Amino acid sequence: MSKKKLFTLLFSFLLFFHVTSAFADDYSDTQAIVDKSAIIIKSFMEDPDMTGFQNHVMYAKGVFIVPQMLKAGFFLGGSGGSGVLLSKNTKSDTWSYPVFYTMGSVSLGLQFGGEASEIILMVMTDKGMNSMLSTSFKLGADATVAAGPIGQGAKAATADILAFARSKGAFVGLAIEGAVIKPRNKWNASYYKKPVSPADIIINNTASNPHADHLRNIVQEKTKFRTIKVSY
Repeated sequence: MSKKKLFTLLFSFLLFFHVTSAFADDYSDTQAIVDKSAIIIKSFMEDPDMTGFQNHVMYAKGVFIVPQMLKAGFFLGGSGGSGVLLSKNTKSDTWSYPVFYTMGSVSLGLQFGGEASEIILMVMTDKGMNSMLSTSFKLGADATVAAGPIGQGAKAATADILAFARSKGAFVGLAIEGAVIKPRNKWNASYYKKPVSPADIIINNTASNPHADHLRNIVQEKTKFRTIKVSY
């Protein structure tokens, strides 16, 4: 590899590191992510181009909302963002308090441009939810994933996770297979004022924060069963 290519690769890596690290330690952003997540899921439910999402979200066991996934690349492409997972209690038909996660990936190839995306992953199976409760997992490897809209193949019918995104930028579309999802334990501890695991928040219900009730109420309202529109 020439010095010029090596420098370019190193520069791109540093750029990707800067993008993903921007979310890593600023705990003050936690409430902003919660508030933005409420706006995003409400917007998805009102978007005429998101009928596939609207028709299937009421069947989801959980929703992982990433208000902003940043992607940048020059030979080395990378994407990174933070979001929140809420889990549905099927017995009480209520939604949990949010758990903070990071989602990111690195890919090699000739790529130019930048992109910001809004992403919602719908967790459809117990396997998908168990993956979210682990310390780290990879989409497409530890849990199967299919991109929306629904109705474009058998894969979507059996996927553990269904992914929906809206993007603007030089990159077209959003490839999320291979992305790694991890809980942000420090963020969760900061938001709930004590050390907590994802299971503590969404299964054991031992943590709460009233500042997240607005998001929970919107998810509760927007995921009620309703007459669906056919998207096939």
